[in-house]
Amino acid sequence: MKGIIITLLTIVALLTPTFCVVKSIRFDQQCAGYLKQAADANTAELALDRLNKALDYVEGHNLTSGYTSALWKTEDDNIGFWYENLKACQAELQGCLEGTQLEKSNVLMKVRESLTDDGEKGTRLTIPNGISRYPFNLPLGIMRLVSYLMLFFIFCYAIYELVNE
Repeated sequence: MKGIIITLLTIVALLTPTFCVVKSIRFDQQCAGYLKQAADANTAELALDRLNKALDYVEGHNLTSGYTSALWKTEDDNIGFWYENLKACQAELQGCLEGTQLEKSNVLMKVRESLTDDGEKGTRLTIPNGISRYPFNLPLGIMRLVSYLMLFFIFCYAIYELVNE
């Protein structure tokens, strides 16, 4: 009976981190990937197409306002600012489609700068931390902590049982 309970607790403890990974993969496939392609696009039309696909996901999943941080609000986690920035990029791209090649190139550079950050770790997308889990950041954080504690106690119990055999 103990073995069944421990097995079930282990499965439950592993489900939360697995859920977080799956949510992150979905976000990467359905939004972040398109944002990366929009930033890397060589033409305004291609950038607009990819940005529109990313915005479809963002708006479809109501990622238009709020903060991803669970305990305090920081501007790095401001979804509203991020969304408005994406919409501004979209408007810039739509406005330059009839312009000259120079205007298009300037807008593409501006969009690239808006969508990416250059830092110590290289170029990365400008995305609020934890957005793939939003709006479940706090409950998932708590569940993740409980899962890790459960795994720790299961591991300690398994060692105890091995020593006392």
